Amino acid sequence: MGLALVSGGSGVDPRTPPALPGLPPPFLGAAVVGSGGATAAVDAYGDVVDLRATPAGAALIDNPSDRQAAGSVDVRHGIVPRVSFGGGPALPLWRADSTSQRYLPGTNAVRTVADFGAARATVTMAAMGPWLAMRVGVRGGAGEPSIGVGVARGIRCRREQYPGHADLLCRVGRHVPDAAAARLEARGRSLNAAVGALLRRAAAEDRRWLTQSRTLGPGAPRWARRMYERSLLTMRALAGRRNGAVAAGARDGWAYVWPRDAGAVAIAFAASGYPPEARHIARFLSRLDLDAAARFDGAGDPVPGRAAQGDAAGWAIAAGRAAGLTTKIESLPWRDRADYHEGDRGDFVANAVAAAWAQGQAEGVARRFGSGGGLVRRAGDPESGLDSAAAWAVRPFSLPGLRDEARRTLHRLAGGRGRFGITPGEGWRGGVDPWSAPTAWSAWGLAALAAEARERGNLAPARSDRRAALALVGALRRSATPAGALPERVDARTGVPRSTTPLAWSHAFAALALLELWPDLSSSRGGEAGNAR
Repeated sequence: MGLALVSGGSGVDPRTPPALPGLPPPFLGAAVVGSGGATAAVDAYGDVVDLRATPAGAALIDNPSDRQAAGSVDVRHGIVPRVSFGGGPALPLWRADSTSQRYLPGTNAVRTVADFGAARATVTMAAMGPWLAMRVGVRGGAGEPSIGVGVARGIRCRREQYPGHADLLCRVGRHVPDAAAARLEARGRSLNAAVGALLRRAAAEDRRWLTQSRTLGPGAPRWARRMYERSLLTMRALAGRRNGAVAAGARDGWAYVWPRDAGAVAIAFAASGYPPEARHIARFLSRLDLDAAARFDGAGDPVPGRAAQGDAAGWAIAAGRAAGLTTKIESLPWRDRADYHEGDRGDFVANAVAAAWAQGQAEGVARRFGSGGGLVRRAGDPESGLDSAAAWAVRPFSLPGLRDEARRTLHRLAGGRGRFGITPGEGWRGGVDPWSAPTAWSAWGLAALAAEARERGNLAPARSDRRAALALVGALRRSATPAGALPERVDARTGVPRSTTPLAWSHAFAALALLELWPDLSSSRGGEAGNAR
């Protein structure tokens, strides 16, 4: 068998292998496994390309995003399954004729299937507590197959090969094993049995957790229910079970806590029937020094490199209110700060909306940011273009005086959408690729406007708002990977992921939009999903 321990060295001028047609390049995460403990990003070829003991913890396997952008990832830097046939070379799955990837239904366990001619390799992976389990199976083809798993240096794993498959079990970090993990380490237990048990238990726990959720109401199509469940499970994977620290994504540079990302996840958890998870996140946010930085590590310490941003306090307060807590934040500065674009400082509508809601002082926002066609990004500058963050004035920062301006903004942006969604706004300078979070939060805002118009008996605006919301959710659906993960952004032409996949706050807004479009009528909160008033 071809089991080898390889280092994560840089090599000489490494090059990222080419992608298979219609897929992202190797070593860019396409799925995430875990349930708030050990967290792994898995690329479209079944490789573990990022591994952490907790979602916002330090990286044990880390593929720098700048190397990914430059196409210079060392192929030995990860956990890479390889197969060979009839004594031939050991091939990673990106050398297959084709691959496909799905989550096991109702779980965060990922299965990647690769076809090599008449042979098929299958990689199944899950994480639970401090454990990561992988099973690689091969069937078909000529000659006796050999299965290997290369593991980056420093990762503690056990590996064994059996007829037709190989197993890998890794213990991540320094967690004290719980009872289930202790049983996996029991003497005399074969690795085969331990890996099988962990895969089954992880799947069973995910499915059991999912049964606690508020469901979508009658009339929700099957695809919407699948998107909703995947969004809940993605948030479960990226929210630290022990400390409530929500990682924006399982990737270098994204495995930090941004108040806006974490706040959106807390609001979505509260709306979808998970108040304990929402409270856990809200309490973490309440302990942060929001004036110290834009992002924080899993211990709550500021991460250097990006200055505090003007919407942070609003999101922390909204998370607390959604979770039923009182969050006291003394400082609410928003002027001359960066916004969610994370670029230059200024007076931006996203920050103004969050602060106005938190302070209960909405007067003046329309005057400073209104342009006749909607809400522009920069105060007093119509040339800065309409900003999709106008949706925040509908949900979660309910500012009734801005409803008309927000509606005009969102309809214009939705009307200019591409096949896979919208950019953050008309003044966006980051290219034409659509971004899933603005697409999803705009859908949520429009769905809420539709519900409010319908309640007032204004049926024509309600139908118009709902059609626009459904169009954006349809674009969001097309931008998702075959496994259902929402990338931060996708190629405007092909829909192939171009950045971190999945992204926590994209899934949070997707869940909230779906709840607003198809509320559970048996719940008194169904029509007010996530409205943190």
